[in-house]
Amino acid sequence: MAAIAIGMIVMLITIATGVGLERKIKEKVSAFHGDIVITNYDTNFSWDSQIPISINQSFYPNFDSLPGVSHIQVTALKGGVIRTADTFEGVVVKGVGTDYNWQYFESYLTTGRIPDYHGNLNGEIMLSEYLASRLNLKLGDKVPTYFFNEGSQRPARTLGFDLVGIFNSGFQEFDKQFIVADIRHIQRLNKWESNQIGSFELFIEDFDQLSEIGNQVYRTIDPSLDALTIRDRYRSTFDWIELFDFNIYMIIGIMIIVAGINMITALLVLILERTQMIGILKALGTTDWGIRKVFLYNAMYLILLGLLWGNAIGLGLIYIQDTFGLFEYPDPEIYYMKEAPVYISAMHIILLNLGTFVLCLVMLILPSVIISKISPVKAIRFE
Repeated sequence: MAAIAIGMIVMLITIATGVGLERKIKEKVSAFHGDIVITNYDTNFSWDSQIPISINQSFYPNFDSLPGVSHIQVTALKGGVIRTADTFEGVVVKGVGTDYNWQYFESYLTTGRIPDYHGNLNGEIMLSEYLASRLNLKLGDKVPTYFFNEGSQRPARTLGFDLVGIFNSGFQEFDKQFIVADIRHIQRLNKWESNQIGSFELFIEDFDQLSEIGNQVYRTIDPSLDALTIRDRYRSTFDWIELFDFNIYMIIGIMIIVAGINMITALLVLILERTQMIGILKALGTTDWGIRKVFLYNAMYLILLGLLWGNAIGLGLIYIQDTFGLFEYPDPEIYYMKEAPVYISAMHIILLNLGTFVLCLVMLILPSVIISKISPVKAIRFE
């Protein structure tokens, strides 16, 4: 019972932490770039949006022709340099509009508020705690930002933004370079029209269908446009995430084998202790399968008790971590977050319990064959 309970606790925590970390990393990557990005076809791989796209597309502002797309928004990127009296940092200004989905940033916001880009053009921006610390900036400060036009002899353009919000996504790759501003600033810097933007960002309802929906989006949009999923854009990150699944399967396999071996040992001990009883039952005419069922029923009872205790303790620990976040990663920069995230669905719990119960029971059927080899005469005389 203890072996099965401990195994179940380990398996529940493994799934909860592994899946939780996967979901959080995917969420953070999508928060900055969307699940699918529609851009112009060009060979420019810099952060700057060089060739604009017309906002007048059949799929905007609602991608009604394709089910599974929950939201679409316009963005544009522009490289720049923030320079203060003491230091400077290269940044990427992400221009967003009134249709921008602030859902994720609201959870990452540490101080201040979300900028308001409705109405007239304003200079409100958000940047990360990392940049604010590096540049010694605080809420309400002016943020002088310089923009250079590639291939132009003109001097750099300077904009003085107002810092109204500071966020911390935990994703260092993004926190150290992105600031969020009104897209109309980038349109004016690039001398674009009001209906020209850098890219469209799409969010989907089911991330597991990312590749399928990405292909459908690519076939739906104009041939002059390109659609790239976030998995393709950050392939190395998602390849690393997929290693979590291998680790989860390996740990679950080891735990089930350990629990099964312990149950086999327990069954053999039960058979040894009840050898005389087996002999008496055989002498009274009980079939081998009838006697085997007695031991298998007893083993099923022990397995169920072990699963009950394992689920109670394991799910309790998961709930505590989800509520209070007691366990933290030793190096948050490696895992892109400070606290260990957890997530487990009812289907995970059902499949894990059902699979463990069935596999352990199947593993006990073969050892129970030893009962058919026991001679009634020898068993009754067994001491």
